[in-house]
Amino acid sequence: AAWDMDASLVYGFNSMDFTIRNTLNRSYGVNSKTVFDAGGFDYDQTVFNFSGTRGFEAGLASPLNVSLGLEARRESYAISAGEPESYLNGGVLLNGNPTASGSQVFPGFRPENAIDEDRTSAGAYVDIEANITDRLLASAAVRAESYSDFGETLNGKLSARYDFTNWFALRTSVQNGFRAPSLQQQFFTATSTNFIDGVPYDITTFPATDPVAAALGAKPLQAEKSVNYALGAVFRLADLDVTVDAYHIGVNNRIVLSENLTSTEVRDYLAQQGFTGIGGGRFFINGVDTVTEGVDIVASYKLDAGAIGGFEFLFGVNFNSTDVTRVPQTAELASLDPAPVLFDRNNILTFEKGTPKDKFSLTANWDLGRFGAMVRATRYGEVLSPGTSAANDLVLKPRTLVDIEGHIRVTDTITFSVGADNVTDEYPTQNPPGLNTTSNTPFSNYSPFGRSGRFVYSRLSYDW
Repeated sequence: AAWDMDASLVYGFNSMDFTIRNTLNRSYGVNSKTVFDAGGFDYDQTVFNFSGTRGFEAGLASPLNVSLGLEARRESYAISAGEPESYLNGGVLLNGNPTASGSQVFPGFRPENAIDEDRTSAGAYVDIEANITDRLLASAAVRAESYSDFGETLNGKLSARYDFTNWFALRTSVQNGFRAPSLQQQFFTATSTNFIDGVPYDITTFPATDPVAAALGAKPLQAEKSVNYALGAVFRLADLDVTVDAYHIGVNNRIVLSENLTSTEVRDYLAQQGFTGIGGGRFFINGVDTVTEGVDIVASYKLDAGAIGGFEFLFGVNFNSTDVTRVPQTAELASLDPAPVLFDRNNILTFEKGTPKDKFSLTANWDLGRFGAMVRATRYGEVLSPGTSAANDLVLKPRTLVDIEGHIRVTDTITFSVGADNVTDEYPTQNPPGLNTTSNTPFSNYSPFGRSGRFVYSRLSYDW
């Protein structure tokens, strides 16, 4: 009929198995193996989508555009145990003292860590949009979702754009959103044995529903929720297009991994609750609230230079800041003296200063018949790499990376390209010796552009 419809069925699967080589299980002494099957995990997802769009005459300045959609999804997650030698303790002493269990560097998943979980969800949405007048465009959308494991959610969006002239417009939107806890966040678990004052203890990453985690105050995970506001302007001046958008995003109940809770107070408290031999651990928990504010500016300009080709210049800049306004806590842990910290300064600083406060990019594209080229410069602003204390914090200085690429269309369907990312071979600020005591970590993981230096490539593409 008059509907434009689309349907899809997508299946995906991946798995990871841990084979630990060139190590040993020290508790087996000279009889230890040097290669261990430490187990692994897998995940799969099946998604069905169906959507339709149609315009209806409603007496407005444009047809009323109506979009409807349905989605059904099933996903599963499993952890498999490793071979016994990868996690057991063989009983061999080191200098008369017990030693850690399992293959060194990565103890294997234990049978009690093995899980096989799945969930289903179904969702539906309605989206309507129309020009109320020749200058005012308005839209509204609502989406309902039902999950088999954590319940239902309803989210919506309202947006509008008003064209004051042919070259200037304002736009605004408000919406709420959600992110369901993943199966991995709900069910991942791993255990290792640590010796504390010569006594072996199991240190575990617990699912939030595990009795030990519940004794520490963990609750079944809930969805993260957000409210987003945006206000922007659009300018068109001949071949120059400019957009400026400001945004305010509040996210509540973000899911985070707690600190490793292994203090004497925690061990004593667990023993009082009947959990002996447990040295503590960590778990995923809702409870971090953040507010992010920022501005995006994007400009594009096209220039026809006649015989020497056409040029397009793209400029983008982002300024943003994030504040942590709440951190998680539980009554059970708050009652201990001293009370353990569930979410420490490192994690707070990761949210607030672990990404650049500003980012600039400038791209120039050139095209002349079968030939083309691109040059792009990207400047990443300052980033903080938090340490164990303020004295060990490292400021990663701003860096500018330059990418280049040239291509030739060999035929109408075949294109050959050659280029280089980070052509000037920039690296992030180097870790000082005090933060690189093993000489294996010369650069921080907080670098926004990695630490791999220049990357040169060639590419042959075929279009049909």
